[in-house]
Amino acid sequence: MLYSKIEGEGKPFIIMHGFLGMSDNWKTLGTQFASEGYQVHMLDLRNHGRSFHSDEFNYKAMVQDVYEYCIENKLETVDMLGHSMGGKVAMFFGMQYPEKIDKLIVADIGPKYYRPHHQDILAGLNAVDFSQKPERSEVEEILKGHVDDFGTRQFLMKSLYWKEPGQLAFRFNLEVFNLEIENIGEALNEEAVFDKPTLFIKGGNSNYIKEEDYDSIKRQFPEAKIEVIENAGHWLHAENPKEFYQKTISFLKQ
Repeated sequence: MLYSKIEGEGKPFIIMHGFLGMSDNWKTLGTQFASEGYQVHMLDLRNHGRSFHSDEFNYKAMVQDVYEYCIENKLETVDMLGHSMGGKVAMFFGMQYPEKIDKLIVADIGPKYYRPHHQDILAGLNAVDFSQKPERSEVEEILKGHVDDFGTRQFLMKSLYWKEPGQLAFRFNLEVFNLEIENIGEALNEEAVFDKPTLFIKGGNSNYIKEEDYDSIKRQFPEAKIEVIENAGHWLHAENPKEFYQKTISFLKQ
C-alpha cells in the first residue's frame, strides 16, 4: 500500500508528486486545499518517499497502486492533481478509471511521449557513494558537479535521510530508476479520451507543454482548459505557489 499524508476532511483530493519527488513537496499547498473543505491525500508513489520499492516501475503499475489505494481508503470518487510524472499517472488513471474521477488537474506535462532527459541528475545521484559515509554537505557538493540549478539540487536533497546513525541514503529507488528511466516518458494511447473537467497548468518558462501540443490535449481531453503561469518553469507549484493555488482552487470550486 502506498504511503500517504492525509490532511483535512471533506471531498477526497489526491495529489501526486513528480519523478524523484515525494508527498512532502506538497505539504504547504495540501494544507491550503484542506482548509477549503477537502480531505487531501498526498501520496508517495512506488519507489519514492516512504512507499515500497519494487523492480516494476511503469505507469500501468502506478495506476494500479493508486486504484488499490482508493479501494483501501474507501474513496468512491476523487478530484486528482498530478505534477510531471504524477500528472502522467493521473492522466493514465483517468483513462482507465474515469468513473473514479470528478475533476482532473495536470501540472506541466502533456499526454505525449517525452524522451529521457534526466541524465545529468541521474549521473549526479549515481556519483554519490554512500559506502564512504558522506555528510549532507558532501552529498550536495557531489550533486553540484552534475546539477547546476540550485533549486533542483535542494529538491533532490529532500530525499536524503539518515538510514541509521552516520549512514545517509536516498529514499527513492535509484537502482530501478537507472534501469527503467525510459518508462517515465511513455505516451498515452492516442485513441484514449477522458471527457470530464480537466485543467492543464503550464509553466510559462517551461517547454514540457508547447502551443503545438494544445490540439492533441484538447482531442484527448475535450473538456480541458489550459492555463499558463507566467514567470514559472517546470516547478510551477513551488516557484509561484500563490497563482498555482488560485488557478487550481477556482477550477475545483466551479
